[in-house]
Amino acid sequence: MVGCTAQEILTMTHKSPLVIIGAGPAGLAAADVAGRLGIDTIVLDDQKSAGGQIYRGLSDIGDNLLKVLGPEYKSGRELVSGLEHASVTWKPQATVWQITEDGTVYYSDPTGSSYLQSEQVILATGALERPMPFPGWTLPGVMTAGGIQIALKTAGLTPEGEFVLVGSGPLLLLLTRQVLNAGGKITALIETTPRQNSFRALKYFPGMLKSRELLRSGIQLTGVIRKHGIPHYRHASSLTAVGKEKVEGLQFRSGGRMHELGCSVLGIHIGVVPNIQISRHLNLSHDWQPVQHCWYPRTGPCGETELSWLRIAGDGRGIFGAKAAELQGTLAAWSAIVSLDKTDQSGAKEMIQITKEKLLPLSSARPFIDCLYAPSQEFLTPADETIVCRCEEVSAGDIRSYVDLGCTGPNQTKSFGRPGMGPCQGRYCGLVVSELIADQRQVPVSEVGYYRIRPPIKPVTLAELASLHKQGM
Repeated sequence: MVGCTAQEILTMTHKSPLVIIGAGPAGLAAADVAGRLGIDTIVLDDQKSAGGQIYRGLSDIGDNLLKVLGPEYKSGRELVSGLEHASVTWKPQATVWQITEDGTVYYSDPTGSSYLQSEQVILATGALERPMPFPGWTLPGVMTAGGIQIALKTAGLTPEGEFVLVGSGPLLLLLTRQVLNAGGKITALIETTPRQNSFRALKYFPGMLKSRELLRSGIQLTGVIRKHGIPHYRHASSLTAVGKEKVEGLQFRSGGRMHELGCSVLGIHIGVVPNIQISRHLNLSHDWQPVQHCWYPRTGPCGETELSWLRIAGDGRGIFGAKAAELQGTLAAWSAIVSLDKTDQSGAKEMIQITKEKLLPLSSARPFIDCLYAPSQEFLTPADETIVCRCEEVSAGDIRSYVDLGCTGPNQTKSFGRPGMGPCQGRYCGLVVSELIADQRQVPVSEVGYYRIRPPIKPVTLAELASLHKQGM
């Protein structure tokens, strides 16, 4: 390899017509379409097994745990078969850490680091839990709903002792049912959904009626709470987790008065947002969603982006749920295959139209859900003492002080106090930092912007970098 130019090295790497990043509902559906047509496809995902967060560990789950997780989980089993086609290469534990503008994908797996060039890439990296900062949320024993689900899905474990769930959104209700199905106990459920959200969402309810499956699921989930007699507090605010070395309780306001509940485990959740690290890294255009308070990458009907070789599918494109993510993965795959010109164009376009029609009822329900579960302002612009960047221990008050000193955007804050420069690379503080700056400056968040994401997208060791040119040579 001594003396080779960068271009010569790239010509020696494996070239694939289609690379799919992410093996959740969208990525698996895309792989199935490509596999059925015999398109050489490589699927990269950083987990050991396929399914994404929603169907985590699906191929390893026994029938007993499958019953615990609910009927929705069973539908994911059919998706995993998309990896079994002869033309599909499945690479688990493959962490993508850079994509260049010519479609070269760099990743690390247990064998080392590799890179490959592709003709088409489908980005299906899913969502992240929205940060829920409030005083005390960094105490040991405070866990995200996603973290609790991982323990349940991978090991069948539920929290022990006094377990309190707080936040809002469908996942909070789903987790409640799953924990109870697994034999766990919940001390109390505390919903932070603001009272006014219900009135604002009413005008979108006709759209919700078009998706009866989602509506029925929501009614069933709320029924579980009543059936088990779980103390249920609504419209909670002024949250504070209390404790010295670990969480010992939660203080909050509900029903016009303050409450304090003891707990040894506190589960928190206020929704999910698109994982935009790679789309930001590629400098794609993003639009601010004022109801959901997050960024969506700008895409076409089939997930097309400004880069002709890149499509985005699933929750990384916008939060529409697992079923919609499947259909978006199917759309992105057919669209990519049309660009590859490897199948009958008229037949592919017909499949695109059919899939779009299936997607419509699911899309129509989102305005109601988004408006109903829009996050409370206290988590968007938390109190000064609240830590917002956990990696670098930067508080909301610190961010406000940076603005008073002349800081105008998230990237400048890195020079003042390093928020966004820790191991998570801004994934869990970026939205809050932007909201705080916008609020302090009294300007729209869209004017403030977001962190500039530079490679590597995820941390890479020197050993991984050193092994890069040894793979596939």
